[in-house]
Amino acid sequence: MDKFDTLTGIAAPMPLINIDTDMIIPKQFLKTIKRSGLGVNLFDEMRYDDDGNEIPEFVLNQPQYRETEILVAGDNFGCGSSREHAPWAIKDFGIRCVIAPSYADIFYNNCFKNGILPIALPQEQVDILMKDAEKGANARMTIDLESQTVTTSDGEVFSFEVDPFKKHCLMNGLDDIGLTMEKVSAIDNFEDQASQARPWV
Repeated sequence: MDKFDTLTGIAAPMPLINIDTDMIIPKQFLKTIKRSGLGVNLFDEMRYDDDGNEIPEFVLNQPQYRETEILVAGDNFGCGSSREHAPWAIKDFGIRCVIAPSYADIFYNNCFKNGILPIALPQEQVDILMKDAEKGANARMTIDLESQTVTTSDGEVFSFEVDPFKKHCLMNGLDDIGLTMEKVSAIDNFEDQASQARPWV
């Protein structure tokens, strides 16, 4: 998993509440177990018409937001079914951070396991960031995980909270497998001792 420390990038405004996981990645794209390749179908039903053509009005289809790395969204982001494909699609598109007033719990935790930082901020602060994101590609936000701050293109700074353990995992690029591999020496020692103590096992 990629490490996350500091990110400066384009933020896209998506002022919708209750963006659920089916909106993020529709059910017909859940057949794969690969984490790559889903970015093209992120927000598929909002990005494309029935013939597969891009809908120009959709924010991520607009030229200034095609390289978006930060998404500023409405309340209750990631609600609905608990599909892990949702953060897979977000990450594969290139988005590393989502900012919203609140999240569905399962989606929130899945983000950390897939290298995405979900930041929860009060609505009034999200409103300010939303307006900043509306400036387009010339307005770049900075996310500093170490200091737990979001800085607007105008230099306004907001602080956010994050669980210390989740922060440690993101900053060190550790998913569940990575956390296990940190203990590989202890695991090997245990296996050696167990084999000596119970050679018949």
